[in-house]
Amino acid sequence: MRAVVAALAANLGIAIAKFAAFLVTGSASMLAEAVHSLADTGNETLLLIGRGRSRRARTAEHPFGFGRERYFYGFVVAVMLFTVGSVFSLYDGIHKIIAPGRLDSPIVAYVVLGLAAVLEGLSLRTGITEANAERGGRGFREFVHRTKAPELPVVLLEDTAALLGLVFAFLGVLLSQLTGHEEWDGVGSVGVGLLLAGAAFIVGYETKSLLIGESATEEMSARIVAALEDGPEGFRVIHLRTSHIGPESLLVAAKISVPGTQLASELTAGINTCEGRIRAAVPIAETIYLEPDIYRPADLDSNDPSVEAVQRARDQDEAPPPSPPGTGTGTGTG
Repeated sequence: MRAVVAALAANLGIAIAKFAAFLVTGSASMLAEAVHSLADTGNETLLLIGRGRSRRARTAEHPFGFGRERYFYGFVVAVMLFTVGSVFSLYDGIHKIIAPGRLDSPIVAYVVLGLAAVLEGLSLRTGITEANAERGGRGFREFVHRTKAPELPVVLLEDTAALLGLVFAFLGVLLSQLTGHEEWDGVGSVGVGLLLAGAAFIVGYETKSLLIGESATEEMSARIVAALEDGPEGFRVIHLRTSHIGPESLLVAAKISVPGTQLASELTAGINTCEGRIRAAVPIAETIYLEPDIYRPADLDSNDPSVEAVQRARDQDEAPPPSPPGTGTGTGTG
C-alpha cells in the first residue's frame, strides 16, 4: 500500500499548489489540473477506506466476509474520475474556448506544473516498483488486466494520466502565451478532460469485472485440479468453479467423482486430505466445498475451463521434445 499512500501525499500537495496557481493565473488548464489532483486525492482516500472496510470480520449476513468492498471502492474511483475530473474539465475547457479569459503570470503555472511533474513522477516510480515485485514476467498491460487487487492498477493509471495531463496543461498555457489566443488554454483543459474520461473507462471496466466476480487464474485452477486428482484417493474432477471473494481470498467449489466402494469414513478422510493439498497449492483458497459423486464417465465435464487447463498442461508435459536442428525424420540413400 506504499504506492497508495505516496500517491495520496503527492496529489494533496499538488492540488493545493495548482489551486493557488489558478488563483494567480486564471488558467483553465490549471483549474482542470487542480480538480484532477483533488479527485485523485479523494480516490486514494477511497482506496484506503475500501481496504480497511474489507478486513471486517464476517457476519451472518455476509458469511464470506467483506473482501469485495475493495472492488466496490475501486469502481467508485472510476465514477469519481469521470464525474469530478473529466466532466468538470470538459465543461470548464469548453467554456473558456467560447468565452476566453485573460491569462496572467504564466511563469507561475510553469513552476507549479514542473513541481507537479516531479511529485507525480516520484509517485509513479513507487507504484512501478511495487508492481514489478508482483507482476513477475507479465507486461504492465497484462498485469493491470489480470491482477485481483484493484489499488495498484488504479494508482498506476492515475499517475500515468496525471503526467499526460500535465503535458496538456503545459501546452495549453504555452500556446496561449505564444499566440495571444487564450482559447488554447481551454483546449488544454478539454484535453485533460478527455484523458480522464479514458482513464475512468479503463478503471471502471477492470473493477466491474472484479466486482461481478472473477475466477482464479488458469495456472491457479490447474494447481487446484492437480491437487484433487493427483492423490492416492482416486478422485477425478467433474467440474470446478472458483470465484475471488477478495484479492487474497478464493472460493473453490468442485464436484468430484469418487470410487463407489468407499466407506463414508474413508471418503471424508480423503476429502479432508484433498482440501489440505488445495490450500498448500493455493494458499488463498480459504473456502472450499467438495461435492462427491459416483464416477460415471458421461458426467465428466470435458469443456470445463479448469479441467481443460490441466489437460493442456499434461499434454505439454507428455509431448515429445523437439528434434535437434538439422535432424530429419526421413531416410535417404547416398
